[in-house]
Amino acid sequence: MLQVIIIIIGILICFFLLVMYIDCNRFVVVSYEIESKKISREYSFALLSDLHNKSFGDQNDRLLKAIDELSPDAVITAGDMFTAQRGEKYKIAEALMVNLARKYPVYYGIGNHEHHVGTSPDKFGNIYEKYMNTLREAGIEPLINESTRLPSSNINVCGLQLDRRYFAKFRNKEMPENYLNDLVGKADTDSFQILIAHNPDYFADYANWGADLVLSGHVHGGLMKLPVLGGVVSPKLTLFPHYDGGRFEYNDSVMILSRGLGTHTLPIRIFNPGELVFVRLKPKL
Repeated sequence: MLQVIIIIIGILICFFLLVMYIDCNRFVVVSYEIESKKISREYSFALLSDLHNKSFGDQNDRLLKAIDELSPDAVITAGDMFTAQRGEKYKIAEALMVNLARKYPVYYGIGNHEHHVGTSPDKFGNIYEKYMNTLREAGIEPLINESTRLPSSNINVCGLQLDRRYFAKFRNKEMPENYLNDLVGKADTDSFQILIAHNPDYFADYANWGADLVLSGHVHGGLMKLPVLGGVVSPKLTLFPHYDGGRFEYNDSVMILSRGLGTHTLPIRIFNPGELVFVRLKPKL
C-alpha cells in the first residue's frame, strides 16, 4: 500500500512539474471590451505586464507576432518588464520595447521592480538610467506620475508610481485620502480616465480618485490557479487574493488585472499561463 501511495505521489509531482514548465513558457491572449459615453472613437491596445526578463522565442518574436496579429492602436505596459537584479538581463525588456516602438505608440507604466532599481543606484548601478534613456530615444516617454492624452479619442492616460511602502508584505498600508491627488493631480473626469497602477490592491482608492479604467499587474495570477478559489498566493504573501487576475468592477470603475507574462524569485505558473491582454474601448451609444 505504501508503495502505491509513493508511486501516486511521484506521478502527481511529475504532472505538476510538467504543467509548471509548460505554463511558464507559454502565454494566452485574453480580450476585453469596454464601452463608455466619454470615448469619442474606438481605440484598442495591447497590455503587457510583469515580463520579468522573459523571452518567448528569439528576441520575443512569438510575443511580437501575437501583438501584430491583434493590430492594436497602441501598447501599454503595467510595469515590471524587467526584474530588479544586477547585470544585463534588463536588455530583454529593452529590446522588446524598442521593437514595439517602431510600430506602435507605447505608454509605459512603472512597476515596483523598475522603481526599486531607480531608487537604489548603490545596489544596481546605472541600470535604471540606461534603460530609461533607451526608452526615450525610442520615442517612449515613461508615465511616472504623469498623464498624456490619446489622439482623437477623449482618453486620458495617467501612469502611477506608488511609493514602495505600498508593496509591503502581509497587509495593505492604508492610503491617505489625498495621496493620489497629491501624487498625480486630479483625475480628468471630462475624459475617459485610464490609470496605469501596478498594484491592484488599491482598486477602491483608484476608483474614488476618478479612474474609469485601471490597468494593473503585479500578482502574477497568484502563481497557481485553482478552480473556484482562483489564485493561490499574492506577492505580499497572502493566500487566495481577491484580486488575482481578470476584470473587476467597483462603483463605475473597471479594473483589468493582467496575470502577467513572466516570473521571478519563484518560477511557478500552474494552470496559470502568461497573458497578453487586448482591450478594445468603444463609444457607448
